[in-house]
Amino acid sequence: MSGWVPPLPLTTARDTGATRACAARIPGPFACRAPQVATTGGFTLVELLVVLAIGSLLLAVAAPAYGDWIAGYQLRSHAEQLASSMNFARSEAIRRGNRVNLCPAADDRRCAEAAGWSTGWLVYVDANRDGRIGDDEPVLRVLHSTVPGIRVQANRPLETYVSFNSLGGARLLNGGLQMGTFTVCRPGQNALKVVLANSGRVRLEKTTDPCGS
Repeated sequence: MSGWVPPLPLTTARDTGATRACAARIPGPFACRAPQVATTGGFTLVELLVVLAIGSLLLAVAAPAYGDWIAGYQLRSHAEQLASSMNFARSEAIRRGNRVNLCPAADDRRCAEAAGWSTGWLVYVDANRDGRIGDDEPVLRVLHSTVPGIRVQANRPLETYVSFNSLGGARLLNGGLQMGTFTVCRPGQNALKVVLANSGRVRLEKTTDPCGS
């Protein structure tokens, strides 16, 4: 009986040049095998529908919270801009040695006392201390409100203007002390207060007072 010869390993269409080279180097039945090709399947229709349903649910939950965050951020930014404008006016009054005022803005050059603070405000040098912008008195800063729904209300001492003297104190045009509070509001949010002390210092306060519709 002749000697037994082991069968050669089967080859498939996946055999590559690397497999044949391996077999040439290491003969034998267990030397080399064709590489296995991994396959990945895509989503089935049911899986895709489940993913879309979960994504829609998460979006529906997150969207109101995100909208509320944006509204709160815009409200705080508006209050901070008002406080920043007052601090700027105070520092300019000290630097220039002249009275510097804020007033509700009708446009880039005129005050609009009747319009109120919600439409915006401007900062100007009031060298002659008459509470009006003269032709030779510079306007230093103008801010127009661009976010709808934000209201700015002031109590009586701050209804029509805020004025700082050359020492940085908040003073009425007649020389009396000036102090008061701006309330910055937006429907669905809690009010923010911008408080002016008679020293001229300004601070921002959070409240738990809900804004009306």
